[in-house]
Amino acid sequence: MPLTEGGISIVPANEASWEDLDVVLGPARCHSARCYCQRHKIPNAEWRRVDDDERAFLLRAETNCGNPESRTTSGLVAYLDSQPVGWCAVEPRTAYKKLLSSRVPWAGRNEDKNDDGVWAITCFIVRAGYRGRGITYELTRAAAEFARQRGARAVEGYPMITVPGQEIAWGELHVGNRNAFAAAGFREASRPTERRVVMRLDFQ
Repeated sequence: MPLTEGGISIVPANEASWEDLDVVLGPARCHSARCYCQRHKIPNAEWRRVDDDERAFLLRAETNCGNPESRTTSGLVAYLDSQPVGWCAVEPRTAYKKLLSSRVPWAGRNEDKNDDGVWAITCFIVRAGYRGRGITYELTRAAAEFARQRGARAVEGYPMITVPGQEIAWGELHVGNRNAFAAAGFREASRPTERRVVMRLDFQ
């Protein structure tokens, strides 16, 4: 890190400013609300009681934005021509408490959910005006390498299956698309629904 491919520079979020990350996340809406990557962390019973500002506060603490000496962060920020354009959330899978009880990742699988050696890529955001330039592909590759460098045995994601000519709302694609994971060397681990797939990369 930083990773630079095709004019896109990608850095751990703690090496980016919060202002840059907020430029990417501020206008983005997932699940009909500003999620700030807390959907897999805040219990359902508390979700409606936690407003946008508090979710932003939680993410800011998790990313350690503006603190390059920090040994922890929760994602990556992508730049194009010095402009912040993308975000990818990647952490040990155990950081996402609700993910551990979700149906999607575990259908047809039998493994230790509490294995800290497995990381998860849970969210992508690319700013309007910069989509369709391969930024999600580069973020996926960078996230896998970031997890490997931080000691992960494996990393996985839960992307949508996209079909040429079939339109998918941008909000649904916050989990990424299968093609981006496949291009980064991930292999299909399971297909829990017709539209979702678990993609996994094991490091040797």
